[in-house]
Amino acid sequence: MSRKAPAATRMAGHLAVPRNRDPRVVRTRDALGDALVDLMHERPFGAITVQQVLDRAHVARSTFYAHYRGKDDLFLSDVDEFFEGMATLLARRREASQRVAPVRELFAHVAEWREFHTALITSGKLHDVQQLGQGHFARAIDRRLAELPAAGGLLRRSALAHALAGALLSLLSWWIDHGATGAPAEMDDLYHQIVWSGVRARAVPSPSTVPRPAARERM
Repeated sequence: MSRKAPAATRMAGHLAVPRNRDPRVVRTRDALGDALVDLMHERPFGAITVQQVLDRAHVARSTFYAHYRGKDDLFLSDVDEFFEGMATLLARRREASQRVAPVRELFAHVAEWREFHTALITSGKLHDVQQLGQGHFARAIDRRLAELPAAGGLLRRSALAHALAGALLSLLSWWIDHGATGAPAEMDDLYHQIVWSGVRARAVPSPSTVPRPAARERM
């Protein structure tokens, strides 16, 4: 995570699924990720060169290309690792609750992300980040719903999980844009109210499946 803002790079180290990496590789990846995020606070993403990242991180070019194809690969790799670790957090903890996503933990991690969020928008990378996040959370929520008795028998569970993942990221963006008003625990409660009100509504027939009343016969 950058010293300027808690970006995905350093957070990934906290939450990532264990990969038995060499500590030297982890340090190099962290240094490169931090350097890129720092530069994203200073200039548009398109104006950043690999050499600028290397100079800031004090990493050799040959070392960089041993791990990444370019700056886009570096950025998306770190973001992808963060979201993978966050989305699978409940499963790895074997948490016995009705939560389908670690909303409280996610919001606590990004509580100071407003500056970085602005940098993502300026750099044109916000959409890529949201797409990666939605993919990881949709898969994790789908698996979580399959395990929870309260969600048993859901039709089109995968579609619902995708929609719930989008709602989570939308709520996160709103929260950041509004100065992180509301504690992460409150946002967790709000999100899961939305989740379970939607899941339980499955018992209510949709308009397309309710039989229409028969037309009155003419006398």
